[in-house]
Amino acid sequence: MNGTIESFLKYMRYELNLSACTVLAYKNDLCQLQQFLSPGDADAFDAASVTTADLRAWLVHLGKKGDVARTIRRKVQAARAFYRYLKKRGVVEMNPAADIELAKFRTPLPSYLRAEKMDELLDAPFDGNNYQAVLDRTIVMMLYETGIRRAELIDLLDADVDAGRGEMKVHGKRNKERIVPFGKELSEAIAAYRDLRGRVTGIMRPRHFFLRANGKQLYASMVYRRVHGSLERVGGSHKLSPHVLRHTFASVMLNNGAELNSVKEIMGHESLAATQVYTHITFRELKSNYKLAHPRALKKEVNYGSKD
Repeated sequence: MNGTIESFLKYMRYELNLSACTVLAYKNDLCQLQQFLSPGDADAFDAASVTTADLRAWLVHLGKKGDVARTIRRKVQAARAFYRYLKKRGVVEMNPAADIELAKFRTPLPSYLRAEKMDELLDAPFDGNNYQAVLDRTIVMMLYETGIRRAELIDLLDADVDAGRGEMKVHGKRNKERIVPFGKELSEAIAAYRDLRGRVTGIMRPRHFFLRANGKQLYASMVYRRVHGSLERVGGSHKLSPHVLRHTFASVMLNNGAELNSVKEIMGHESLAATQVYTHITFRELKSNYKLAHPRALKKEVNYGSKD
């Protein structure tokens, strides 16, 4: 990897406090740009000599190899951020990515599960002495009942989870902390999980809340697999990820009358706009309920005749 790109990534991670996942995405995008302009020789990549025409040629190349509009848009944003950094440090005089128009795409509504499906999953019998079963159920329950992100769940500290008060301290993006409330059902599940965790791992005062049976911390792909496997039992969508449970939390809260700004604070969104996308989900749910409930909603269309 080129040294200029490496210094930018360190800036993003340690000065801007962006998440490791975000920094990795920037790394992959910029290394692709480097490889396109200087194939096989990272040291030959001269960021200061890159022009807008070079970037446009890269984007044409990405389109030809099948990258979708959303992916290309993200790569342009990575290039913009990279050159803003270089301009700020006097390496370049202008940002060659600044005038590139971002590809437009239709933003799909977030995938989510219906509340009755989650009830079916969480109310199903399970072996309370099987550590993996208890761990899986507690993970799903916490994601669904608090709306926290997968990375936040993995990094959750045991000392920050207060089952008695029904709240937890969550370290979100850019190391921002927030307090997330939860209910009695999750409090009871947490107490049962902690008891079994101590007996299985032998660790009475762990640093992290969630541990594997060997006492080690969870990791991202493992959480995805465990959640996907759990949701497959009730879900009909192919998108059965931890993030789907975050979407489900938001839609359930808003459908049951929660105030939009409160949901924003619980979820740790930077702006209200990020939370407002879930109002479209609730409208879709409302429309579906109307069609099922109103006696005239499903009647055949009336032919009012032609104006010809």
